[in-house]
Amino acid sequence: MKPTASLYADLEFRGLVKQVTAPELAYHLGQKCLTLYAGFDPTADSLHVGSLLPLLTLRRFQLAGHQIIGVVGGATGMIGDPSGKSQERSLQNAEQLSKNQVGITRVIEKFLELRGDNPARITNNHDWFKDFSYLEFLRDVGKHFTVNHMMAKESVRARLEDRDHGISYTEFSYMLLQAYDFYHLYKTYGCTLQIGGSDQWGNITAGTELIRRMNAHDLGNTPNTESPEVFGLTHPLVSKADGTKFGKSETGTVWLSRDRTSPYQFYQFFIQTADADVGAFLRYFTFLSHEEILDLEATLTTAPEKRAAQIRLAREVTKLVHGEAELDKAERATQALFSTEIRNLDVTTLKEVFAGAPQTTKAKTTITGAPLALLDLLVDSGLCASRGAAKKEILGGGIYLNNERMTDAARVIEITDLIADSGLVLRKGKKNYHLISFT
Repeated sequence: MKPTASLYADLEFRGLVKQVTAPELAYHLGQKCLTLYAGFDPTADSLHVGSLLPLLTLRRFQLAGHQIIGVVGGATGMIGDPSGKSQERSLQNAEQLSKNQVGITRVIEKFLELRGDNPARITNNHDWFKDFSYLEFLRDVGKHFTVNHMMAKESVRARLEDRDHGISYTEFSYMLLQAYDFYHLYKTYGCTLQIGGSDQWGNITAGTELIRRMNAHDLGNTPNTESPEVFGLTHPLVSKADGTKFGKSETGTVWLSRDRTSPYQFYQFFIQTADADVGAFLRYFTFLSHEEILDLEATLTTAPEKRAAQIRLAREVTKLVHGEAELDKAERATQALFSTEIRNLDVTTLKEVFAGAPQTTKAKTTITGAPLALLDLLVDSGLCASRGAAKKEILGGGIYLNNERMTDAARVIEITDLIADSGLVLRKGKKNYHLISFT
């Protein structure tokens, strides 16, 4: 397959080139198919939304004709990468590590084509480290690094300067393990490019240096031996314009697995993107053309109230991660949130939509027995301080039951009010929701 010559220009347009070990990489990408990899340590049983950037960058390379390797860090995950961390990670037991490896492998597989003319390969670095003895590693790999050189790397230096936490020998050695990953993939699969976030720069350059040194050693340090052409490329770490951390929502970390973050919550995370961030996120996380992205950015000035850029971003990313059917459900749930269509939601979607809202559980017998007054329910939920305050809110038009405005202060709750025979939604004003579940 002939590589796509415009790939590097596309990466630059999208702001995906932060650092590159050699400017010649752009030329090579347009001339021949390269084999490249990115690594993912199993620190959890899913990857979070921050991992979308390397995953989608791998996908861009694959679509452009290059050969992809996704590396699951079964070995490196046992240690933990100090890059970007102020203190040492907690070590995981074998059972948790194994569960995490399975989980993130499933996530990686969703973004790469594993069949066809140019299938991606997913490997686990535990496969080549499990039989590597400590003494062999020191002799064959460790001798190619000086401590001075390792201490100069940003990921190590930052921790050394932290008197409270420092860096353990375990994490200090992480750089050597990742460097050897690159060497192993170079020797086994002809891999000549590693990509990752900018916090990985020290680890990536350590890999390119190890390949050159071990290659020279393998050839007997022959004078004038031509160094192998291996490259590193980093993308920026995703950040928000207001300085808050990307990948966090009101309900916590936004994950790429639906059992940890529902498609609805995922969709909401992106549709709430600030105007200052949406242009960059359209570049990072979608496969829209340059022209489409520029047009959407223009709407931020010409028609900001329509939020066309945010809606398109949420649609594209949710479809990529969760598929067309889940996108459709998320959009219908979003529309229902502000209309009486909320009554058409199923139980699962109802709970997803109001996962971040206050909730109360009651027995169904409170409806089927003595009449349950809306006034009492408003007080029980905490939306109103007293029956008198609740009555005043109803008469003022500020109370909604399943998004239908209530005008009768004597209203009682009927079994037919329940959504999916299990719950109802109270709202005071525009944004104060409360989900009542009946069991």
